Formats: sequence, structure tokens, C-alpha cells
Amino acid sequence: MIIKLERLEVQTHRDMEMLDVTAEVERVVRESGVQAGLVNVLTTHTSSGLLVTEGLEDLERDVLAHLERLAPKQLPGASAAAGYWHNRYLDIDGRLGFNAGDHLKSILGGVSCCFPIENGQIVKGSRQRIYFMEYDGPLARTFLVQVLGE
Repeated sequence: MIIKLERLEVQTHRDMEMLDVTAEVERVVRESGVQAGLVNVLTTHTSSGLLVTEGLEDLERDVLAHLERLAPKQLPGASAAAGYWHNRYLDIDGRLGFNAGDHLKSILGGVSCCFPIENGQIVKGSRQRIYFMEYDGPLARTFLVQVLGE
């Protein structure tokens, strides 16, 4: 059994964006030597995510706009100090919480994806792409790709 974990870095450039990381995940699978198994991809951050969808620029814009409608940065009609309970001084670490909407987007969109591996390749739909989702950027981010199999 082969188990390989690779940490990959991305640099985001906008507050919210989708970065296609499919080629990087395919590279890790190819270099692992696994012919049959699974690949898991997950973010290490609570205000980012992983999403699988069709790789079209207009759909990318629709996804980001829809997530912003579902979990806006600031609730409509609320002041910056009101609205989300997370937007306050955090006793746990002494920092100011201001990004509740970004955490909620991560919950809605998901933080991981998993695909089978067959004949050394990811088994996915012909139009499926793997996206790293930034909800609180721009930031340097890490995501994990773990390959398990034989």
C-alpha cells in the first residue's frame, strides 16, 4: 500500500476567487505511482474550500456570486459591529473576528473532495475540474493532496 501526502501552496490574488488546481492534483497522483486507489484533496484553512464543478469562466462567476448572496461579508442592514456573532473580539486568541461570511461560504461549499484512481489516473467526469476556493484573500494558502492505493 502506498500512502503519499503532499502539501501544495497557492497564492490568491483577490478577496474571493476560484483557482483550478486539477493539473496539480493529477501530477501528484501520477508521481505517486498509485494505479488503483483514492485521492483526497482538502484545504487546511477555515475560510477557504475545495469545489468540483465544470470549468467555465461564466460558471465560476456564478458560483462566487451565489455564495456571496448566501453568506455575504456583511449582513444587509447590519452595521459592521452587528449582524454575525463571529464579528467581534475573540476571547480565545485575542484577535478580532470579522469574516463570518467567509467561514460560512467554506461550510456551504465544502473543504474537501475525493476521487477514485484507476490505471494511475483520477476517475472524474470529462468536464469536472477541482477548484481551490478563496473566500478571504488575498493570502498564501495550503491544501493537501493525499493518495492512497497500490
